[in-house]
Amino acid sequence: MRTLDLPPPYKKQHEAICDPARIVVIEASTKSGKTAGCLVWLLMQAWNTGAEGKAFWWVAPIYQQAKAIGFARMKAMLMQADPTHTIWKEHNSELWIELHNGAKIWFKGADNPDSLYGEDVYAAVIDEASRCREEAWIAVRSTLTATKGPVRIIGNVKGRRNWAFQLARLAEGGEANMGYHKLTAYDAVEGGVLDPAEVEQAKRILPEHTFKELYLAEPSDDGGNPFGIQAIQDCVAPLSSAEPVVFGVDLAKSVDYTAVVGLDDDGTVAVCERWHGTDWKTTIQRISELVTDCHTIVDSTGLGDPVVEELQRICPSIEGFKFSSSSKQQLMEGLAASISQQEIRYPDGWLRTELDIFEFEHTRTGVKYSAPVGAHDDGVCALALANRGKNQMTNKFAYRIF
Repeated sequence: MRTLDLPPPYKKQHEAICDPARIVVIEASTKSGKTAGCLVWLLMQAWNTGAEGKAFWWVAPIYQQAKAIGFARMKAMLMQADPTHTIWKEHNSELWIELHNGAKIWFKGADNPDSLYGEDVYAAVIDEASRCREEAWIAVRSTLTATKGPVRIIGNVKGRRNWAFQLARLAEGGEANMGYHKLTAYDAVEGGVLDPAEVEQAKRILPEHTFKELYLAEPSDDGGNPFGIQAIQDCVAPLSSAEPVVFGVDLAKSVDYTAVVGLDDDGTVAVCERWHGTDWKTTIQRISELVTDCHTIVDSTGLGDPVVEELQRICPSIEGFKFSSSSKQQLMEGLAASISQQEIRYPDGWLRTELDIFEFEHTRTGVKYSAPVGAHDDGVCALALANRGKNQMTNKFAYRIF
């Protein structure tokens, strides 16, 4: 039996890279060990599961980077473990390493995505993903389809308007078969791979937003979020144990979720649930059991109309709300105002993630509010509807007092 001695990872690095999920996104500090760790992971995949004709890929933003970093470092790793080349060989012009079992590890650039299509790949790493083109990720994902191979998507954080950030939020939000991890410079210091003095000097001399992105894996706010990243953070609070007094419900469309958010009398989220894949009868029953006789606003757009009518027969306090570009703008502006004034609070987790990635853009017909392509905004819409209901109740109360 042939063995290979490889450098051991530190605990948090191991937990991230060896997550059992098939698609794992790791947002990491510079020099936190993400590249070295994933080189070991890819080598392990090829060593343990490889065979003649099986391909394993390392993909970097450009060909030269794949050669100078991925290929060179793996060769050095193997040379140290086996300097006589008894269990491996390399091809320096085509950038591949072949192991004793016949598996080949290829090193490729993402600068020509069309060249990445066609082959069946059994495991892959996309390095510096936030600097790779999205078309390259789509191509790599296609190569893993037949094999159902695992992939590790790693890199520094680089703003919010890129596919890697959006995919990370999808993974962080609990998407099936996906895992999410963050490795900061301080994790690397604790793991013994970074000098704390080096990190502290970087903190002193670099611009704050640069240090946060490169060393803390915290994205800069690049202006596309209507609520404000810091304002969203300021409203995070534990789930309330009080009884909810108002609900917002966003109904599932296609692959989306049905989301239900209930607020207590102080505006803190007391109920926060979402689900998909159920029939309308089950959905109606579940919503009615959650909201009971509380004031509730439900999305009645399109197919939501008959659902709302059926819910109203069970729960008369339910009100329908039709989404249009103008009504959604008003709804989201109301939520933004409540968040900025900390009149509403919500737990960390998938709902906060949806708020973080929510976007707006100015178009010739007005302002468009939505989640990035491939992500969800069901929780944001449910929270906004609940906030609208809370404001309605407050206004009625104020009117009676006056």
